[in-house]
Amino acid sequence: MASLNVGNLGEYLREQRRAAQLSLRQLADATGVSNPYLSQIERGLRKPSADVLQQVAKALRISAETLYVRAGILDEREREELETRAVILADPSINERQKNVLLQIYDSFRRENGFVAGPDADADADGDAGPRKDARPRKGDEAGADATEDQDPHS
Repeated sequence: MASLNVGNLGEYLREQRRAAQLSLRQLADATGVSNPYLSQIERGLRKPSADVLQQVAKALRISAETLYVRAGILDEREREELETRAVILADPSINERQKNVLLQIYDSFRRENGFVAGPDADADADGDAGPRKDARPRKGDEAGADATEDQDPHS
């Protein structure tokens, strides 16, 4: 079964590489992964690590989570949760406090519906967590979330 997933992954990577109009050698240069190793992945002979998949995803400008699912590293539900979290965290129209509140609400709904909350959810829900390591400060956030000029006065 693992070889089937790896084969599916290889076919998908080949399609994505061709759609990006990259040769195997160009992809190898962009990722720092050897040309023969990438060739073996595409032919379904090797199962790459998550790090290699992340480098390939970045070079091809595709979702690393999608590759993780195809490689059998991540299941579909986990991918959907990660993508939802990534979209929330990347939204430039809301500040960091609002992002954390939205993630807490998302986690509470998931718990209510019988799903396990994300890896940082317990710390975030308790309010004990500092800024998330993947959160970037935005203009006005340095003075505290309550003093941001982005804040909606109706919230």
